[in-house]
Amino acid sequence: MTNVAVILAGGMGTRVGGNIPKQLIPLSDGRSVLEHSVDAFEEASCIDEIVIVMHPEWLKEAEKLSRRNAWQKVRQIISGGSERWESSFFAIKAISSSLAGRNEVGVFLHDAARPFVSQRILADVAEALETHAAVTVAVPVTDTLYKVRRDDVRGTKEVETIPSRTDFMRAQTPQAFHLDVLQKAFERALAQGQVAVTDDVGIVQAYMPEQPIFIVSGEEANRKITYAEDLK
Repeated sequence: MTNVAVILAGGMGTRVGGNIPKQLIPLSDGRSVLEHSVDAFEEASCIDEIVIVMHPEWLKEAEKLSRRNAWQKVRQIISGGSERWESSFFAIKAISSSLAGRNEVGVFLHDAARPFVSQRILADVAEALETHAAVTVAVPVTDTLYKVRRDDVRGTKEVETIPSRTDFMRAQTPQAFHLDVLQKAFERALAQGQVAVTDDVGIVQAYMPEQPIFIVSGEEANRKITYAEDLK
């Protein structure tokens, strides 16, 4: 199987603050969030190619980083869409075009904002993808969860129920699929005129409910950088 990693860096990350996207903010070693994310897949023996999906205004910066780091697996740097699903869709189209004729292609979709993904996670996802057509990464919920009742008139919330946390897990990335599964899921989604989901597992689960989605154990270290304090 040819495995292609898609690094989704198309957002602007406004909740972090500053005047550049969060994926270009340097970490403590001076290298950016994006560089750390790409490095993880560059180092992974299970990954053959990498596609970076970047916000259109910052494409040149991504190209500059690729040259500076001399990444050998980065084959394409493309513009992202206005929503996450569009960025994934553009990547799928690019991969389908460049790898036309390949029998088995695995696609790893990873948030650039998760720069600390481990080699263990990547290896486990690749192994699972050999026998499952859809794979995701998740960790158990450790906090108590509230299902809330909203009063939109008063602008308040109240506790409605407290579900068992053993029934829930927190999603991480990468999320990996056989290319044909992603293509079919997006075809069905677009045929309905809109895509109202937040990630690629959501698209497959919503539009290909017959497709089981296997879960690989994640790690707390594989956290997503969302706010400024997450950079520390």
